[in-house]
Amino acid sequence: MLKRIVQACFLLIGGTLGILFLPKLLNVAGMGDLSLINNSYVTAILGAIIFYLLTFWAVDYVLNFIKWAEDSLIKIPVTDVLFASVGLIFGLVVAFLIGFALNAVQVPILNAVAPIVLTLLFGYLGFRVGLKKRDELMGLFSRGGNKKKTVDEDNEKGSLQSLKILDTSVIIDGRVADICQTGFLEGTIVIPQFVLEELQHIADSSDVLKRNRGRRGLDILNRIQKELAIKVEIYEGDFEEIQEVDSKLVKLAKLTGGILVTNDFNLNKVCELQNVPVLNINDLANAVKPVVLPGEELTVQVIKDGKEYHQGVAYLDDGTMIVVEEGREYIGKRIEVLVTSVLQTSAGRMIFAKPKLLEKAL
Repeated sequence: MLKRIVQACFLLIGGTLGILFLPKLLNVAGMGDLSLINNSYVTAILGAIIFYLLTFWAVDYVLNFIKWAEDSLIKIPVTDVLFASVGLIFGLVVAFLIGFALNAVQVPILNAVAPIVLTLLFGYLGFRVGLKKRDELMGLFSRGGNKKKTVDEDNEKGSLQSLKILDTSVIIDGRVADICQTGFLEGTIVIPQFVLEELQHIADSSDVLKRNRGRRGLDILNRIQKELAIKVEIYEGDFEEIQEVDSKLVKLAKLTGGILVTNDFNLNKVCELQNVPVLNINDLANAVKPVVLPGEELTVQVIKDGKEYHQGVAYLDDGTMIVVEEGREYIGKRIEVLVTSVLQTSAGRMIFAKPKLLEKAL
């Protein structure tokens, strides 16, 4: 069907050009005495025939170009197309107004060249500005509109705060799916397109470990989207002027007013410095760990020896490491220990204890 349309366009173009230029070409060729050149129907038919013959050579190139343009436009997010088109239209309107004002100056060369230059210049500037500022305009429109008081403003603020933007590390980690399933993470889950691209890049890595991590992240997203009763949206925009994914996430959180969900320590600090709301999964995990105080008794299983002499190592159900003094001889056994001290480090919490049997002996 598309091929027929292209051939019909070639026929129309050939007929039109035949009427306009074929008589002049015949005159130049010394065939101006022929009466047929004065017949517009004949020149239109000749031009159409010539261009129809050209279709056998050029139609494949035209079809390939159309398909390439179609594929390129489909890949572009609809917001980019919309705001770029608005910017282009605005630039062309400005170019027309300036060109109309310049017509008052009776300078032949200026009047002929200026409209073309202004159209190209302001059309390009409008297109680029509309494309670059689309995210700011979207944020402006989402916050703008009617300025209702009290309840409506609180509802709007609450709806923006309900956006939870996931970064790559927290998706690969996987615990966010369990948190969503329990209902502790409410609102709308936002997954940026550039995060999906990074996950896909990791999943296609030649390194086996990275490839498995990337595929696990994609599986977690499928679980959140299909199995959990929570709203998931894909943000298709991008920040082309920013290279790093973490910086893109911070800017997206600023524009949308959402909350960034991560377990990246450095990204957490950047968000705090830039006053961006952030939820750290590691902070949540540390917060829900049971509180253990010195003097309490625990029943643990010593599984390996420690770094120091005669030390044994055990773990709680949540993964907290317990260093048992004089516990090396109890490896493989389940014993009661007495907590002596608790140390909180950047890597987590560490508990020091000693066997209760040893305490009784003393």
